[in-house]
Amino acid sequence: MAFQPRGEERHRSAPPPRPGLSYSTPPPIPAIPPLPRVVRTARSLWLFSFAAGLAVLLGSFVARDSNLQRLRGLVAEMAAGRDAASVSTTAEIVFWGSISALLAVTLLEAVALAAVLGRRNWARWTLLPLLASHVLILVLASAFLVPAGAAGSYVVMLWGAGLLLALAGLALLFLPSAGVWLKRGGSRT
Repeated sequence: MAFQPRGEERHRSAPPPRPGLSYSTPPPIPAIPPLPRVVRTARSLWLFSFAAGLAVLLGSFVARDSNLQRLRGLVAEMAAGRDAASVSTTAEIVFWGSISALLAVTLLEAVALAAVLGRRNWARWTLLPLLASHVLILVLASAFLVPAGAAGSYVVMLWGAGLLLALAGLALLFLPSAGVWLKRGGSRT
């Protein structure tokens, strides 16, 4: 009820019903095509590569006391005459910095691989410099994270296997069938 200025009350009626939709067909759901075999294989190779690299990092973390002790001796030789606290701090910085750098490049590779699997063509090109930087970081970190003896040979074998798997997975992503699948992904290239 609304009050009118002349003292009359007027009843408002309900608003008229809304008109129906002019086009009531549901929106199309885009079909998600299955991954081609070559892309599935590349994904598996990359995942095994990540597993090999992370196994080395996990092993280095578990054996961090012996690695830090070895690094303290290495740093003490390089920086003769330094006090024990600075040698210990430097060894810890080198150890944790090496592990962090390897973990960071592995995570960046995983993000780029996820983008490839999301049919982003640019991401496979991004994996090239990431893999090259991974090799450089491994060469630098090998001086600090590879222990002497048999344990060191296992670390080198796992790193080598991981790099070979990643390289094979990257090569598969540049095969023509993978390229066709990536380019059919739409305008997101």
